[in-house]
Amino acid sequence: MTPNSRVQLHLVLQLQIVCYHGAIPLVEAGPMKSRQEQCPAPGALALEMVREWPLWLTEVARWLMPPCARRAARRHAWASLRGLLRPVERQHGWQLAEVNGEATPSGLQHVLGRARWEADAVRDAWRAYLVQARGAPHAVLVLDATGLLKTGQPSAGVARQSRGTAGRVEHCPIGGFLAYASVHGDAVLDRALYLPTAWTDDRARCQQAGVPAAQRLATQPHLARHRLPRACAAGVPAAWVPGDSVYGDDRRLRVWVEAQAHA
Repeated sequence: MTPNSRVQLHLVLQLQIVCYHGAIPLVEAGPMKSRQEQCPAPGALALEMVREWPLWLTEVARWLMPPCARRAARRHAWASLRGLLRPVERQHGWQLAEVNGEATPSGLQHVLGRARWEADAVRDAWRAYLVQARGAPHAVLVLDATGLLKTGQPSAGVARQSRGTAGRVEHCPIGGFLAYASVHGDAVLDRALYLPTAWTDDRARCQQAGVPAAQRLATQPHLARHRLPRACAAGVPAAWVPGDSVYGDDRRLRVWVEAQAHA
């Protein structure tokens, strides 16, 4: 393989990543049209994407990595995010490690399970970046809850619960999410884990899974009444707050939203 052919191969690989993740906004280039499959791109446009891609990665790292105090934790956390942006078949530890050239997922597992970093600080940094990149005055804050298919018993929140995406009862944890959608695109803004009574009534199980002792049973509307004020207090621009009947039937949540002029 000649030096020129090596450069060409490297360029093609970058183009595939950029085309697959076309929904990602680039620094000073605006959001690109969302695409969910690899597709050919005109040469000039594709070359511009390749030039901007590392700039966008560097910008996101500048926003999100400070809460990770140690250099090794920042490196593994950023490798994990790069892996999530690639079209791997299943986004678990081993495949994310493989796509980043790591022999084992031990570094990623250390970041997720043992390293010291503030998840809420990362959330706040992501929210600030998202508002800067995709903020719009007529955007919407979308409330939704979804189950994530999961086997086993130790994972926090796992129980037999209704999983809307599957349309049936499944063994899964359920997360409550706050998404942000504007003319520039959409992304998840905040999250909260729902703990059913099978967990909140079993403090030993909660302690073993690392659930804080102060965590008690809270409904999805109750969790939403924490997520929405955080977004409003941070100055997230939005005009509406849509949600399904789980949220719409909660009077206290409706009253709060109406008081913020987001009804």
